[in-house]
Amino acid sequence: MKVKDVMTTEIISVDKDQDVKFVLKLMKKNGITKIPVLEEKKLIGVVNDEMLAVKLGAIRTRGIPAARMHVSSVMDKELDIISQNDDVSSILSRVGEPGPTILMVVENDQLIGIVTKADLLPLVNSENPVDEIMEEVLRSVSPEDRVIHARHEMIEAHVARLPVVNNGMLIGIISDFDIALALAKIKKAFPLGKQKHQLDELLVNDAMKSPPISIDSGKTIKDAAMMMKDNGIGCLPVIKGGKIAGIISRTDLLKTISLPEKKSI
Repeated sequence: MKVKDVMTTEIISVDKDQDVKFVLKLMKKNGITKIPVLEEKKLIGVVNDEMLAVKLGAIRTRGIPAARMHVSSVMDKELDIISQNDDVSSILSRVGEPGPTILMVVENDQLIGIVTKADLLPLVNSENPVDEIMEEVLRSVSPEDRVIHARHEMIEAHVARLPVVNNGMLIGIISDFDIALALAKIKKAFPLGKQKHQLDELLVNDAMKSPPISIDSGKTIKDAAMMMKDNGIGCLPVIKGGKIAGIISRTDLLKTISLPEKKSI
């Protein structure tokens, strides 16, 4: 199987001079968190939810609203370029490794497609239960925790989202993208002198998504992949006995993929 068989060819991209407010709206509208950045139709970078959360929360940008921040100031210039004729197995071998989570398919210096983890979910075919591969050692936050605490926990755990738990019950999910949206709203709504206080006191309850989409521990790994694909989400809390028992990510699911071996001639 080749990259061209799984890549997305209807590419949503932005110009480097576009503003961050537009990017956030584009991400929210299309349910995406990573967008290629172009300059005169040439690929020069990628803007993602993690970088937006970092930049919007940085001290030096606290007085600058999203509508005045250009993509060029928040994009990542490090790109992972692949060819449409590369084997998909070469992508799967890197699942779970640190680095870009969007692969750019380039031919003759032109961006012709992208591959994200979501594009690979249809290859997940395991009928084993999700609790076999879920992460049981959970980091979570409460709705009354501050967003800056949640962000610190995410950075320390190298994750893009955390479950929000109250008295053992799952009530929401907070992600890099949710945090970026919340920070952008504060920058728009409050004058510079009040932004620091608002940013520091922002609660998880004010930024999280609720109710969360979850999966029962008895469901299959394939079921989890279909749920993530259909709902455009990157993780699923796993519920057992009415309470959260673990969490499963797209990375966990993709590690279960086993492609047919090539037949020798």
